[in-house]
Amino acid sequence: MEFVGVLVLILVLTLLAGHFAQRMGFPAVVGQLLVGIILGPGILGIIHSDELISVFSEIGVIILMFLAGLESDLKMLKKYIKPALVVAILGVVLPIVLVGGASLLFGVHPMEALFIGVIFSATSVSISVEVLKEYHTLNTKEGATILGAAVADDIIGVLLLGVMIALTSSKSGSNSNVGMAIFYQVLFFIGVYVIGKWVVPMLMRLSDQLFITASRPVMTIIICLGLAWLADVAGLSGAIGAFFAGVAVSLTDEDDEINESIEPIGYAIFIPVFFVSVGLSMNFDGLQTVLGLIVVLTILATITKLFGCGLGARMSGFDLTSSGVIGAGMISRGEMALITLQIGYGEHLMSETYYSAIVLVIVLVTLIAPFILKDAIKKNKAATHA
Repeated sequence: MEFVGVLVLILVLTLLAGHFAQRMGFPAVVGQLLVGIILGPGILGIIHSDELISVFSEIGVIILMFLAGLESDLKMLKKYIKPALVVAILGVVLPIVLVGGASLLFGVHPMEALFIGVIFSATSVSISVEVLKEYHTLNTKEGATILGAAVADDIIGVLLLGVMIALTSSKSGSNSNVGMAIFYQVLFFIGVYVIGKWVVPMLMRLSDQLFITASRPVMTIIICLGLAWLADVAGLSGAIGAFFAGVAVSLTDEDDEINESIEPIGYAIFIPVFFVSVGLSMNFDGLQTVLGLIVVLTILATITKLFGCGLGARMSGFDLTSSGVIGAGMISRGEMALITLQIGYGEHLMSETYYSAIVLVIVLVTLIAPFILKDAIKKNKAATHA
């Protein structure tokens, strides 16, 4: 029963921390991370990561990635396909090249430096969406392009993560093992297409015929966990399978209802435990030795999205101030970067040496992003009315 007491403590404190963080204009995830950092071995040492916290955290990642896939509006992406893809591609390439390159200059191992670049290629627009709503900019062309680019960005990021996991898992094996690993992963993506196009709609129709309570949410969980398990069998992260399960379910007619059913399951227990577990892994010993890396990566993580995505928007025909809004809207890393980091950490793509520093950079960039976006929106509105 000790774990139940720990779970109660986590839920009470994350609820309060998330509330006060949002009241102060910060994302709730920052408050939840702070709970893990303060209660964990890094400061007070009240809570330590154990097997049950790890299991709950893993389920939290799977549900978060499923929800990210579920919220991927492919219709929006199709409508603004050209600007969204240009913005997303430049917003992925620049962070990988510059953030990864800077990490190399600080003596980080090449594969780890590349992974750090992949972490900061991710975008989490949930925070940007709140700012866009506040300034009535969400339903504009700029807002739609940000949402479309975020979908493309997520898909590119998940695929890159899958490639990196495949490279590291097969690196120590023979050529035949490498070949088999690639074969299984190609087979998985073919399977995802088939399941998404024909099996998922059939299962969702079947769930409507079942005379049990919550048959549709239960079937959704089966699809989510089933694809997560298949991804794991194929040598990928289960979270990658969950993401594509979410994309597949989003193409059905019931996606809004499913989101309303699954989101409370995740945010009630599993997702807060995941963010706390990230904080629990923080270690402040030796952080002063990588202070230069933290400062440089925070600056680069901000400007690579701001100017990279802004340049993509400019190339797509947006004016200077509108491009600034799009670039600023893509800066926030939030939960997507944390999920990528945690998956990579579990797959030994990230060492303990730099783990805490990267978490700190993600938090700093996520805190900075809303202020830059608010300023960009004000400048765009001033230029429009001039």
